[in-house]
Amino acid sequence: MTQQLLMIEDDTRLATMVGEYLRQSGYGFTHAADAASGLAALESSPADLVILDLMLPDIDGLEVCRRIKGNPNSQLARTAVLMLTAKGDPMDRIVGLEVGADDYLPKPFEPRELLARIRAVLRRGGDTGEAVATGGHKVMRFGSLEIDRDARSVSVAGKLCELTSYQFDLLAALAERAGRVLSRDQIMEAVRGRELEAFDRSIDVHMGRIRSAIELDAKDPKRILTVRGVGYVFAKQQD
Repeated sequence: MTQQLLMIEDDTRLATMVGEYLRQSGYGFTHAADAASGLAALESSPADLVILDLMLPDIDGLEVCRRIKGNPNSQLARTAVLMLTAKGDPMDRIVGLEVGADDYLPKPFEPRELLARIRAVLRRGGDTGEAVATGGHKVMRFGSLEIDRDARSVSVAGKLCELTSYQFDLLAALAERAGRVLSRDQIMEAVRGRELEAFDRSIDVHMGRIRSAIELDAKDPKRILTVRGVGYVFAKQQD
């Protein structure tokens, strides 16, 4: 069955170009030029994934994402969202992930990169990392990253990562709240019951070591993102 994509984008020229490319790649494609018509299209004909521009003429893209993802019991909330932004401020992508976007892509972008990200999100099947039963264990999956709560193990592409018990708890606390920006105090509160370390900088050191274990490039992290002046957010996007 052909997977259906909806692009909500006021740049008609860009949407036409993207639509032609994605149709040639085997996807069904629909375009809406504003948020209102895009939301109406979703209600009448659900899509597997929405390519959502951040800057729309009628409703902000973040608000559109909130409406799509806002009710976890709604069928609409299962729709994957890939957010487009023309801004360079990393806070845009942080907020986008926080309100439920599955991935983000800054403009301008190469069509091949957009296609790769679409495929990655759809392969994940809308999974947001909730625990699933696997061989008797509760496992959180984020692309190639697996966090086994019961076995207290972490692996990337099947390879075990070396983390201390405390670092495992920090990672699990972030992953269970994927997409939410957490302050250092909130992170430490989430792992209460352990002997908490007193200084914010100790969290930063541990996060650096966790990144070294799970990121492809710890200096350019894709999983654990820093929000300056606030804390950290665990991104939900695929590898």
